[in-house]
Amino acid sequence: MAIRVKFKMAPGCDDLRPHKQHLGDSGFDLHSRTDAVLPAGGFLAVPTGLFLEMPLNCEGQVRPRSGLAARLGITVLNTPGTIDSAYRGEVQVILINHGQNEYRIKRGDRIAQLVLQTLPEIDFVAAELLSETERGSGGFGSTGR
Repeated sequence: MAIRVKFKMAPGCDDLRPHKQHLGDSGFDLHSRTDAVLPAGGFLAVPTGLFLEMPLNCEGQVRPRSGLAARLGITVLNTPGTIDSAYRGEVQVILINHGQNEYRIKRGDRIAQLVLQTLPEIDFVAAELLSETERGSGGFGSTGR
């Protein structure tokens, strides 16, 4: 059963509607609504012209485009960026440039992808003791290289 997600586009942005490039893709391409310059080492919130109304227990995840990351060092700063179901503002993508050169963004460029996920209902239960595991409290590199 498909999940219905309502959306609207900012005026003049109908050509920037999110879409999938190929059948079976998990992400919908997000496009820049404006021209911008992302300096080397800098970051910038880029508007997409997209507004969403997702059902409860649905989350939008803004993820990097692998080609931009591999070729130019451009990625999403807070990856994945989370869009909560109650948010009704414009979807923006916080891009960061890890590359050596500035990156020019043109209106309509594909800058990120949007993946929608349903979320389970979680009930946190307080406990005095937690079960033991082989890993225990080891973290931050405790399993080696």
